[in-house]
Amino acid sequence: MNSSEFQKKVFLLLLIVVSIAFGWIVWPFFGAVFWGTVLAIMFAPLYRRLLAVTRGRQNLAALATLVLCLFIVILPLTFITASLVQEGISFYQKLQSGELHFIANLQQVINALPRWMVDLLDRFEFGNISALQEKLSVSVMEGSKFIATQAFTVGQNTFEFIVSFGIMLYLLFFLLRDGSTLSGRIRQAIPLCMEHKRYLFSKFITVLRATVKGNIAVAAVQGLLGGVIFWILGIQGPLFWGVLMAFLSLLPAIGAALIWAPVAIYFLVTGDIWSGVILIAFGLFVIGLIDNILRPILVGKDTQMPDYVVLISTLGGIALFGLNGFIIGPVIAAMFIAAWDLFSSSKETDSELKS
Repeated sequence: MNSSEFQKKVFLLLLIVVSIAFGWIVWPFFGAVFWGTVLAIMFAPLYRRLLAVTRGRQNLAALATLVLCLFIVILPLTFITASLVQEGISFYQKLQSGELHFIANLQQVINALPRWMVDLLDRFEFGNISALQEKLSVSVMEGSKFIATQAFTVGQNTFEFIVSFGIMLYLLFFLLRDGSTLSGRIRQAIPLCMEHKRYLFSKFITVLRATVKGNIAVAAVQGLLGGVIFWILGIQGPLFWGVLMAFLSLLPAIGAALIWAPVAIYFLVTGDIWSGVILIAFGLFVIGLIDNILRPILVGKDTQMPDYVVLISTLGGIALFGLNGFIIGPVIAAMFIAAWDLFSSSKETDSELKS
């Protein structure tokens, strides 16, 4: 091995080590870096338009885009979160005071069940209301103690959230302003031919935008419709349940039904047949159709991935990366498919050249 090859290997090793070390340092703020990058990619077209309006003033265009991003995305989410917390506290207080009559309603449900199902509940000690009430009381007391002991932790997490939020906004400004230059340098550093790099970068941007826009649009519509029908039927906490349905609708096909289906069954069992039938019909033919129609159009069409791949990659991404996984999962799946498409096409080209 000559000195030139040795120096290249040493330099490659140094490159790997410093890259891992940098990733290790940045990892505590992964969420801030991730969402700053996602928002920069999503709002890059708007930045380019504002750059033309401001006659090439990059700082002004980036600042204007950042302000619009705050008003369009971040402030509405903050308002919804604050309202959700307030409604959750109100719901908890009503449950504590007995205003919701949870035990009485549960007894009514058990009385309406067939005998074989009641016997099954008794076998698992769920049919004894007195014992169940005692268990619930103990659980509530333990939950209250847990909430009290976690108060200081919540304060620390709030401080960490503010720091991460500031880092995200700071990073978003510079990614908007210098994003094209940074992406150009990344493309130049990747050891692939220019055609392959263009294809992979184009696929990455397309899938990311389609996943974010499609999933968020479906989640927002399903959550809104679910909250509205809960409000019409007089169910306590429609905003809370609507937001919960919106989060769960990130799971294709099954998400929102995890909320409205049990409520519909409760209506049917307790004798409120019309409310149960209306909720089932609305859930199947309105909320469900939103997922079946909008998601393939907004997500599957641009990503050019089968629905089952989108479902599996979304579930796997959420399992590994939490809420961020609904973006990371489909993007990784799309890049996997794109990379293997390039590999197979390059093998075919090589075989044709040899023949």
